[in-house]
Amino acid sequence: MTAVRELHVARITEAVAELSVRACTELGDDLVAFFRQAITREESETGRDVLAQLLENAELARRTGVPLCQDTGLAVVFLEIGQDVHLVGGSLEQAVDEGVRRGYTEGYLRKSAVADPIGARKNTGDNTPAMLHTRIVPGDKVRVIVVPKGGGAENMSALGMLKPSQGREGAIDFIVETVSKAGPNPCPPVIVGVGLGGTFEKAAYLAKHALLREVGSTNPDPRLAELEDEIERRCNALGIGPAGLGGTVTVIDVFVEELPAHIASMPVAVNIQCHSARHKEVVL
Repeated sequence: MTAVRELHVARITEAVAELSVRACTELGDDLVAFFRQAITREESETGRDVLAQLLENAELARRTGVPLCQDTGLAVVFLEIGQDVHLVGGSLEQAVDEGVRRGYTEGYLRKSAVADPIGARKNTGDNTPAMLHTRIVPGDKVRVIVVPKGGGAENMSALGMLKPSQGREGAIDFIVETVSKAGPNPCPPVIVGVGLGGTFEKAAYLAKHALLREVGSTNPDPRLAELEDEIERRCNALGIGPAGLGGTVTVIDVFVEELPAHIASMPVAVNIQCHSARHKEVVL
């Protein structure tokens, strides 16, 4: 019989607080490597200058501890909780929110959450609540992933309940059209997360979760890897370019996740992430 491991929720609070600050100030090595490589293939002189500025910005943020972007986003938190873990010491959701509160307050990060979104839109004052997603997985560990998500890119995301008859080409057209309509608004170059199948809400979750993949990684499913490459080629051909000022590097990467769908449905979700694609994680 597998032993149950106890984990105090205070550990999760500490992790969320630390990761919130680190995510907003330390751009991932995969993105830094992308910018360096993209400068060599961007055809636009203005585009190359923008990419060089993004590199400089990343270096300054890491060195000074100042956020990569003034929009430090809503705190999206993914928890992968081992089924052999017993969480003790209080409410898990409250522990996560306390971590966000500490990270955004003590780290001097902008608070962007407003309550009553179609009314008073009053700032909650501490960037809570977290946008929390939990999943139960095998094992006795807890994986904590913090993903600050800015409004500019999130606003350009979309979900379509397409007809099955539209097929592969219809899905690609919807995704590319979403990137095209976004134009300069999400601060390109962007990462395009795509969720195919499932249900209305599951497709959106898949698209957001897809953004966690490492830039430059290859989808283990050859069929989806080919789809990602085709979407990336078509999006880069739009000519939007870095900062929307024209060029050949509009997209950093395209990541697709999929699930089976109902026989009458073909959900396609697109979650766009700006060039400041921030996420940090730890396993407890």
